[in-house]
Amino acid sequence: MTIYIDDEQLLFHLQGKNTSYVMQVIRDGYLAHLYWGKNVRSYRGSNKIIFMNREFSPNPDALDRTFSLDTLPQEYPAYGNGDFRNPAYQIQLENGSTVTDLRYKEYKIYKGKPNLKGLPSTYVDDENEAETLEIIMEDKLLGLTATLTYSLYEERDVITRSVRFDNKGLQNLKLLRALSTSVDFRDDEYELITLSGAHNNEKNIERRKIVPGIQMVDSCRGASSPQQAPFLALVRKGTDEDQGEVYAFNLVYSGNFTAQVQVDPYHNTRVSMGINPLDFSWLLEPGETFQTPEVVMVYTAKGLGDMSSIYHELYSKRLCRLPFRDRVRPILINNWEATYFDFNAEKIEQIANEAKKVGIELFVLDDGWFGKRNNSKSSLGDWVVDRRKLPKGLEDLANRVRNLGMEFGLWFEPEMVSIDSDLYRNHPDWCLHVPGRPHTLGRNQLVLDLSRQEVCDYVIKALSDILSSAPITYVKWDMNRHMTDVGSAALPPERQRETAHRYILGLYKIIEEITKRFPNILFESCSSGGGRFDAGMLYYMPQTWTSDNTDAICRLKIQYGTSLVYPPITMGAHVSSVPNHQVGRITPLETRGYVAMSGNFGYELDLTKLTDEEKTVVKQQITLYKEIRPLIQFGRFYRIFNPFDGNEAAWNFVSEDRFEAVASYFKVLSEPAAPIRTIKFKGLNPDYVYQNVETGELFGGDELMNVGITLPIIKQDFLSLFWRFKKHIM
Repeated sequence: MTIYIDDEQLLFHLQGKNTSYVMQVIRDGYLAHLYWGKNVRSYRGSNKIIFMNREFSPNPDALDRTFSLDTLPQEYPAYGNGDFRNPAYQIQLENGSTVTDLRYKEYKIYKGKPNLKGLPSTYVDDENEAETLEIIMEDKLLGLTATLTYSLYEERDVITRSVRFDNKGLQNLKLLRALSTSVDFRDDEYELITLSGAHNNEKNIERRKIVPGIQMVDSCRGASSPQQAPFLALVRKGTDEDQGEVYAFNLVYSGNFTAQVQVDPYHNTRVSMGINPLDFSWLLEPGETFQTPEVVMVYTAKGLGDMSSIYHELYSKRLCRLPFRDRVRPILINNWEATYFDFNAEKIEQIANEAKKVGIELFVLDDGWFGKRNNSKSSLGDWVVDRRKLPKGLEDLANRVRNLGMEFGLWFEPEMVSIDSDLYRNHPDWCLHVPGRPHTLGRNQLVLDLSRQEVCDYVIKALSDILSSAPITYVKWDMNRHMTDVGSAALPPERQRETAHRYILGLYKIIEEITKRFPNILFESCSSGGGRFDAGMLYYMPQTWTSDNTDAICRLKIQYGTSLVYPPITMGAHVSSVPNHQVGRITPLETRGYVAMSGNFGYELDLTKLTDEEKTVVKQQITLYKEIRPLIQFGRFYRIFNPFDGNEAAWNFVSEDRFEAVASYFKVLSEPAAPIRTIKFKGLNPDYVYQNVETGELFGGDELMNVGITLPIIKQDFLSLFWRFKKHIM
């Protein structure tokens, strides 16, 4: 058993391999949070809650002025009955009031982990991997229950949380706030780590000391967004890659979110995360339920590297799903930066011919193959082949590519519609809009209203028709604008603020159906690059285009920051042409290759324009990647030098059996009077002797990790170095 329950004291102890999480029902049914941190064998209440009279903290018990919800560490705090901190939930009654009072009712415990209806979540292959505790809270006056679900992966030191609201009363209730998790810490000696950015500049690591008040990251864009990721971590001062306490939270959701830290006047810290309450409400009629998304919580005392390893292992094995979860991913070439909208079947075949010669396995036809799509102003929603560019259709082109020995993939943007399209002309009300208001365009397009079943049905049929028409084995699923004018012609006034969440539920329904119909197609999600790189999308599509920015030097930070939560196997990373189309930088082909080889490897350029020498380098890169691909995609990833801290970056990969390792080092700008540096590898077996595959040199694993290798002095900007080691067999 991994969850221990003292029925007499109503104390719940979730005990993982290296962590403990403890809560208890106290007084008249309030659920208090007692501890989360390093594992304890048996919790006996050494850190008792001290109740004291805070002069202006309200008291639910008139006879006891020391007991106040304003100072009590709670599991799922309410609004309106004495706690002035931000609540985890808020509900409006028919009389307009918003005061509720959830108290403990009962609990359930069972092996395994439940799926969340209509939502993505982590899962188990065997029920013995996890144990689940449900604590049912009740507001008797309303007939409302809130089921707090905690699933513990014992061997992974992971706790997931979500909440289900059930209206068992007689009146309509309106959820105004329904977060997935709330955790109260009893001090504020933490630093906050978040991931911020923008289009072409995703996943920057931000770190700052928390202070009194609210520190929040969020999205109100209808997507998880490149601006802020649905992730935060609290760390102790001095925590780094290899040591220190980390409390991490990641939301398995692709829409509007909030993630915040609140420090109260008494130096207590509250972390909460879930659907963004801004412009959100949900009408809960009698008999109806509402399920919140899942939050994946990770604790470690071994630093940020161990936190990432826990997330990587969980997400690659118990979030991404079969059949592609355990398959190596193909090396691809995408024609977007090579041709943009200007192509025909012959031009595509020329690029594919060159791709085959260098060993590429998959050709992906990007935007421009459908409708009358010569620019970004038309045809989204009209998923029919443009016979002017492809007179013999997709099947002919796909077969040309396949006859070369490669697979064929296709780009879609299924969630959007152009005003200049047959779809919009026939169904102008199918987009998100507010009656009487003009449309707000983004990238010359509108967002389809996926809260409507008929719109979802259309998308499913249109995509299914195309995917059935040709031998397609890969789909790049793009989404290139965020939501504005959020309203639905199909929803009544009292449900209009449900639109954004219903859109996400509709999106998940579409993708679930499409991926079931076409189980042998590898789907990659994209949202102008990494604009929707989140755990929710990875449940359906096991890899994501990390950024539209393909510049190798920019990608050092983008991929490093993304790796804080997401494993390299989920990151699309391509070599593109120079000068780079996003920033104009010229970097060596070798450096572009080693950066891209740190994820799902591919190319985004016109191979027909490369010199023979460059094609030889490309062929060598592909040969190398095919040899190390299982190590990159299924091995353990370790960060060494942080590009956010200076002029260099480094990381290494180690196979599960630790027989093999590769490492990459990058220096951005050459320096005068450069210091002599060493690189110390991580994750090797200290008892093994490793051989440098290129030089034949032998080093002990302990020497490589503790002493390290001296870096050569090379006077060159945008420098890259690469090592490959294998266990030496005596």
